[in-house]
Parts: sequence; structure tokens; C-alpha cells
Amino acid sequence: MSGGAGIRSISGETFSWQEAVGGWRGAVESVLPGLLFVVVFVATGQQLQPALIAAAACALVAVLLRLIQRSPLTQAFSGVLGVGIGVFWAWRTGDAGDYFAWGLLVNAGYLLAFVVSALIGWPLVGLVLGMFRPEGPLSEGGSWAGAMAWRRDRMLRRRFAAVTWLWAGMFGLRLAVQGPLYLADQVGWLGTAKLVMGLPLTALVLWLSWILVRGTTAATPAPVPSRQDP
Repeated sequence: MSGGAGIRSISGETFSWQEAVGGWRGAVESVLPGLLFVVVFVATGQQLQPALIAAAACALVAVLLRLIQRSPLTQAFSGVLGVGIGVFWAWRTGDAGDYFAWGLLVNAGYLLAFVVSALIGWPLVGLVLGMFRPEGPLSEGGSWAGAMAWRRDRMLRRRFAAVTWLWAGMFGLRLAVQGPLYLADQVGWLGTAKLVMGLPLTALVLWLSWILVRGTTAATPAPVPSRQDP
């Protein structure tokens, strides 16, 4: 989904928009490389090399600043990896649209995973959130087996399935909008769509997910064994 911060924003008793986007610094690190790529590409008359350099330099500076300040690197490294793959792909093909190809493939992979998990009755959102529930392994006294306790509750299964389809819808919407722009080589519009449907849309889906699952953080009661007459 959207990383640890995003998952915590869903499972908490209250919703924090700042936590959902990984903090303001995380939001800037996520958005700025792609924004610079589009701006520089358009401003230079659709020259690819300056745009690639701007995006790569931005991602690397974000990592270096975190190293100097000794702050957590997970989100910055994740960002620089995605930017690095996009830069390398576009540089090898000479096609600016390929800077966004990796993101399209990632969304296709997530869409497939979420849809399949919902169809087979093991919604991915439930599998992930189960680890944060009181009986899950990330809570004191919880266990990996406890992470599956929600499956005994029909209401929880339905809620987690609904949220899983919500996330599948987000990934499908991205592909439906950005895929044709990629095929039509509309790099400026593709970059704009990716920015709008990236962090802002993810934060909105996190909020809707929180609405659907709030109140479900209590431990799932253990089944009561039936009593049989001697």
C-alpha cells in the first residue's frame, strides 16, 4: 500500500493527513522529482537529458540531506529507487514517456494483487491490517496467527474486502487515465496526471479506507466452544 505511515493512518483511532502522506518532507520528496522532470522537459522545448538530470539530482539530494541529518532513509531511498529506474529506462530508450513506464507497471502489479486477493476471499487490506490489530504480531502479546483472527468475523471480512476493492479502483483509475496518455506520447499531460493521481489521490483513498475500517481495531473475540451434554 503506501508504506508504514499510510498503514498506521488507516489503523489509528484518528486520521492524520500529515501522517498519511509521510509528513510534509516526505510529501515534497515524493512529488518534487516528477514535478521537476515535467517542468524542465516542457521549459527546455522537450529536451530529455536536462529533465532526467533534474529529476535524478533532486532525488539524490533528498537522500544526501537525510544522511547528513541522520533522519530515516526508508522513504527517500524508495523515492530515489523509483526515480532511478525511470531515469535509466528513459535514458536507454530516448523516450521521455518511459520515465513513467515503471510507475504504470507498478500500478498494474498492485491492481492485479488487490483484485485477486479480494476474489479469492483473502483481501489484501485485511492481511496487512491484521498485523496492526491487538492480536497481530506488531502489537504487544500478539502473534502471526493472531493476524488472521479477523477472518472469523464476517463484518470485518466484508469491510476489508470493500477497502481492498477501493484500492484496486484507485490503481485501475490510474491505468485508465495514464495508460492512453503514455501510448499517445503526451508526456506533459502524463506527468501532470501522475502528480494529481499520485500523493493527493493516495491520501484521499487512505482517508476513505480509514472511514470504512475505523472502529475495527478491537481484538476479535475468540470463538466460544459449544457445550455438549454429557
